[in-house]
Formats: sequence, C-alpha cells, structure tokens
Amino acid sequence: MTKPHGPASYFPSIEAKYGRGIDEWKTAMAESGRASHKELVDWLKTEHGFGHGHANAITQHFLHPEKWAS
Repeated sequence: MTKPHGPASYFPSIEAKYGRGIDEWKTAMAESGRASHKELVDWLKTEHGFGHGHANAITQHFLHPEKWAS
C-alpha cells in the first residue's frame, strides 16, 4: 500500500479528530458558500475547531485535487 503524500497524509488524523470522513468535509466545504483558500481555512477553524495545519491541508486538496492525484 502506498503511503499518502501531501495534504492527504493529514486525512486519517482529520477524520479521527473532527469526526467526519474527508468526503463529508468536502461536501460541507462546497455547501459553505466560501470559495477562497482563506475563507475556507478560516471557516474550518472558527466554525469547526480545526487547527491551521488540518484546515490548510483539506482546503488545498479541496481546491486543487488535480495537483494531489496519485
């Protein structure tokens, strides 16, 4: 099994710490009405208690999935 790289390396700890799967978080992000990296990171931090590293990782993956494809 290949070890995840980039933002995906944070996904197991994000799922464990914040109680939702990554796809659920991505759906919530899409429905949040926020579009920019800063808006999404701030929303995850203030509304859902994310730390900056976790918020940044999932936002990078959400906004630029092609960059992180296997």
